[in-house]
Amino acid sequence: MEANYLSTAQVAAALGVGVSTVKRWVDEKILTAHRTPGGHRKLLVADVMRLVKEGNFPNLDLKRLLGAQRAKKSLPAEMADDLHKALRDGAEANARVLIAKAYRSGLSIAEVSDQVIAPAMHRVGHAWETGAIDVLHEHHATQIVAGALFELKATLEEQTRPVRPLALGGAPEGDPYLLCSLLIEMMLIEQGWETVNLGPNTPLLSLNKAIAEFRPRLVWLTISHLADAERFLREYPSFYADAHRAGVAVAVGGQGLTPAIRAGILYTTFGDSFAHLAEFARTLNPQPQRPPRGRPTRDAQ
Repeated sequence: MEANYLSTAQVAAALGVGVSTVKRWVDEKILTAHRTPGGHRKLLVADVMRLVKEGNFPNLDLKRLLGAQRAKKSLPAEMADDLHKALRDGAEANARVLIAKAYRSGLSIAEVSDQVIAPAMHRVGHAWETGAIDVLHEHHATQIVAGALFELKATLEEQTRPVRPLALGGAPEGDPYLLCSLLIEMMLIEQGWETVNLGPNTPLLSLNKAIAEFRPRLVWLTISHLADAERFLREYPSFYADAHRAGVAVAVGGQGLTPAIRAGILYTTFGDSFAHLAEFARTLNPQPQRPPRGRPTRDAQ
C-alpha cells in the first residue's frame, strides 16, 4: 500500500484509542477501509485527518499521522496548475491521478471543486474563448474531468449510509454544461445525501415532474448558461412555486445567474461556491454525531 495508508493498529495508536474502536468506526462507515489482497484493512491518512478535525482526541499523536504523508504537501493552487497542464496536454491518465490525489490529500469534494477543478477548467475555458485552443480541446478536457469524477464518485458511494435524504437537480434547458451538476451531486453524496442528477439541458417542467415523482428534500439548479433568459424568467416562478408547496428547498447558482436574473427569482439559497452549497446541505442534513473521543471504554480496549 502507499505511504499515505495506515493500518487499523497505526490509526488506533495515533488517535489514542483501541484497535476495536477503529474497527467499529469502519463497520459503521465513520471511516472507510481499503482491503489489501490479504484481507487486511488499511485507512487513508486523509480520512483519518477528517475525523480528527471533527472532535477532540486527548491522546492524539499527530506526528504519527503527519509522518505517513508526503514531506511536501501540494497546495490546492499547485494542484490546479498541474491539472490545467494535464488537461492542456490531453494527458488523461495524469489528470485522473491528480484529481484523485487532490481528494486523498484531505480536501473535501467542495474544496476540490472550488480550489482545484474550477480554476483549471476556467483557464481551459478562457483559452477557448480567446482562440488559443479549439472547442475540441475544451470538450476533451471536460470529458477527462468527468471521467475522473465518475471514478471518484464510486469511492464516495461506498461510504454512504443506507438511509439518506434525497436531492435532485440539473442544469436548465439550453445549458450544455455537465461538470457543475456532477460536482454538486458528488458533494451531496459526501454530505450524506442520495442523489438524482438529471444533468444538463433539463427543462424546468421536467424538474417539476421530477419533484412530484421523487419527492426530494432539496433540488439544485446550476446555471452556467441561459440560452433564453426571458423564457427562463417566465417559467421559473411556476417551478419554484411547485417546489415550495412540496416543502422542497431550492438551491441555485452558477455564473449564468447574473445579478439582474437573480433579482427576479425566488430561491431558498444561492450558492456562490461549492463550499457555500455544502454548508447549506449540512444544515438540512446534519451528519450523525461521531463516537465519543479520547480514551476508549472498556469494551473497546
